Amino acid sequence: MPVRDASTSWTGDLMTGNGVVSLDSSDAGQFPVTFPRRAGEPEGQTSPEELVAAAHSACFAMSLSNELSKAGTPPTSLAASAEVTLDKNAAGQQAITKIVISVDGVVPGVDQARFAEAAATAKAGCIISRALAGVEDISVEATLLDA
Repeated sequence: MPVRDASTSWTGDLMTGNGVVSLDSSDAGQFPVTFPRRAGEPEGQTSPEELVAAAHSACFAMSLSNELSKAGTPPTSLAASAEVTLDKNAAGQQAITKIVISVDGVVPGVDQARFAEAAATAKAGCIISRALAGVEDISVEATLLDA
């Protein structure tokens, strides 16, 4: 099985320091990070939560495509996004408290009910959803579009 890796180099303390996240296995890029940008407006910097959202939306789209294809109704197109909320949990700790996955799809031969069912199955089967099982609230909003 493949192994993927990323790394972060960091200098300074939490509030005034900064770092660079590198997507090492793909060499797809390097992205600046700071805590103030993580906790506030991004201003051109990524955050761990944004990277989780990217991973979750990509994994979910692949999982949903697979579910629909296994049922004999492959999608023409899927547009998936994930919104990750960083907030305090019940214990008062910073945590990912909510993830909302939204997907619009064009899928010939499928009605809205079947699309929503496939989306729910895809969420449950998505590797990233399973890895994030500690997040209390992960939901899917699935909208079937006309072809």
